[in-house]
Amino acid sequence: MTETIAEHVNGTAAAVPPPTVPLTKPPAPEPPAVDVDEHQEPPVLENPRPVDDPEQQQPRLVDLPETTAPAGAWLEQRRAYMAEAPPVVPSWLRRGAELRDAVKWTTAYYSHVAAFHTVRTPVYLLRLVVRSPRGAARLISRWVRWVVDAEARPVEAKAAASADIEAWLSLSREHSRRVRPRRVLSAVLAAAGAVGGAVAAFALPAWSLGSIGCGALALLGLAGTQEDKPVVTRYVSVTHLRALDSTEVFEALAAIGIGGGPKGRTGVSFAAEIQRDGPGWRAEVDLPRGVEATKVLDKRAALAAAMRRPISTVWPEADRDAHPGRLVLWVAQQDPAKAPRRLWPLMKAGTADVFRPLPFGFDPRGNLVSITLMYSNLLVGGIPGSGKTSCALAIVLGVALDPTAELWIYELKGSGDLDAVKPICHRYVSGDDDEDIEATVAGLRAGIAEQRRRAKFIKSLPAEETPDGRRVTRELAERYPEQQLGPRVIVVDEAQELFTHPEHGDEAADLCTKLIKKGRAYGVILILLTQNPDASSLPTSVSSSVGTRLCLAVMDWRANNNVLGTGAHERGLRATDISAGEQGTGILARGREGLTVRAAFIKQTEAEEVGRRALALRTAAGTLSGQAAGQTVTEEDATTIVDHLRAVWPDGAEAVHSHRLVDALAAYRADLYGVWLEETDAAARSTALSAALKPYKVPTRQLTIRECCGGAKGVRLADLPESAEDAD
Repeated sequence: MTETIAEHVNGTAAAVPPPTVPLTKPPAPEPPAVDVDEHQEPPVLENPRPVDDPEQQQPRLVDLPETTAPAGAWLEQRRAYMAEAPPVVPSWLRRGAELRDAVKWTTAYYSHVAAFHTVRTPVYLLRLVVRSPRGAARLISRWVRWVVDAEARPVEAKAAASADIEAWLSLSREHSRRVRPRRVLSAVLAAAGAVGGAVAAFALPAWSLGSIGCGALALLGLAGTQEDKPVVTRYVSVTHLRALDSTEVFEALAAIGIGGGPKGRTGVSFAAEIQRDGPGWRAEVDLPRGVEATKVLDKRAALAAAMRRPISTVWPEADRDAHPGRLVLWVAQQDPAKAPRRLWPLMKAGTADVFRPLPFGFDPRGNLVSITLMYSNLLVGGIPGSGKTSCALAIVLGVALDPTAELWIYELKGSGDLDAVKPICHRYVSGDDDEDIEATVAGLRAGIAEQRRRAKFIKSLPAEETPDGRRVTRELAERYPEQQLGPRVIVVDEAQELFTHPEHGDEAADLCTKLIKKGRAYGVILILLTQNPDASSLPTSVSSSVGTRLCLAVMDWRANNNVLGTGAHERGLRATDISAGEQGTGILARGREGLTVRAAFIKQTEAEEVGRRALALRTAAGTLSGQAAGQTVTEEDATTIVDHLRAVWPDGAEAVHSHRLVDALAAYRADLYGVWLEETDAAARSTALSAALKPYKVPTRQLTIRECCGGAKGVRLADLPESAEDAD
């Protein structure tokens, strides 16, 4: 057996040449023959040879042998192909709705083309008449050249110049033979035309002669057309861009430093053919090894500049399902900013269900994008002028068209942007005065109270009635109508006015955080909109807890991450690349993934019409409540002194004296604890605090805190329950 085990496993003995052995060294004994199964793993040598052995210095073979794939692997490959194989019959032929849409669009298109050119037929005829003299001159010139056989003149002249008499005579006789019948034919046609014209002038009516004359002039005009001045009007679209091709992609990537070599193609390859994808083109590109797709996302503006296209038409994104180096480049055929407006699906008719996704807007490809509010909350942020009002209208109008949803709106700008839904709101506040801020805080407290009421009811139900978990569902809301378990949606527009308020800002942040964390399971939904999404105007405890986020155009990565979450900018969710001119366009994210969406644009007049339809729906269903029903709304405050103590508790403190807590509570909620400051005696204030804490089983103890003022009555943090419910 002359081949080594490694050679046998790799399928050929010639793959590695035998080492050169010195003549003075005796050859190694041949290993005994061993029967080796071709599918058996190669044996592992327990005692490897020393490094100075010549055979040990050979290149080690590490690739698997090239063998035929077993039947199982072949089957898996075919299954993978079938999973991605295109349909045999296009979807628009298999689905009646798509077929009807295709037929309807095609009919409308060609009807428009026919009507367009029919209306312009007199203009086309006039153009032909104007060009008829040029056409007549061209035809006469060609006819004369044919009659006199002008093409043969250069040959005869050449024969005469060379003094070749025989050739000249032969050409002259041939010329006469060809020209004579042409002259006769021309004379006959001229005489017939003259006679026919004279007869027609006397026999035919004037309108017929005019039609024949116009037709003759039109035919002459066809002969007089010019390539750069077509007769038929053509529409040249200045908003539709050229088709995407591989050369453009290669050169654009090379221009931003990805790839290289001839035309920038080194290391860049296509994973699939460039194809149409909605109103644009889709290219799947594998970048050079070691280059992540996020590098292209960082240079979106430079990529658009290299492609000589508007930035709003170039949308690169990473395909994480494939690998980090897979780039999906979508290029719009038409600038979305100049594209016709797509109507909101519920603009003219239809109802909504907050328990299900609500239509919101459209992605760059024109596909409808829905937004889910139930079991989540929503944060919308962007610079002024980025289209926040469009987003707010698309959201609140969808909620308004659900007759079972209770809408509480606090519009802290006072501009009346959301007045279209005011007639159906349970509570509607518009303005930025202190009383408006206080009303907003009261509404948040009422939301906490409603969440606790619903939680108590849901917990009282047997497990078989809540198979989807301890949360509110549409089935439960319909089964127990007396419990009023329909969605309660609280909208706070210009939330930065709330969180930066010197008196109520801290409490508002605490209430929003609790409502976001606990309310979503019970159908209490909080929607916050802000045009100043920085750290000071948007508390971290609030932004880090929201489940659904929409970031419109922002100035820097910090604001981007404040809205979309920590690390969003690094993951490729970059609202910084969206210009303020792309109003209503932003990154919609739920979790770590996001997509670009543009909110459906709804005019104020259209919003008012939808609001009237929503009012009719609620009137018919008998679900008008609160201000919409002419009632006085009283916001129930479910927060207790335990919640207030936790809100004002100093960070890192294990115990605090009672007189300090009284001062902090009075500053936090002057409406409740301000009267305690009327007591001039510190002991009386401490007694008031002890009495207020007694129902919640929170004791006050004698504490010695040297950093403060020695010994006095106080409260330990460990004695505070997590909430008032835990104290029961």
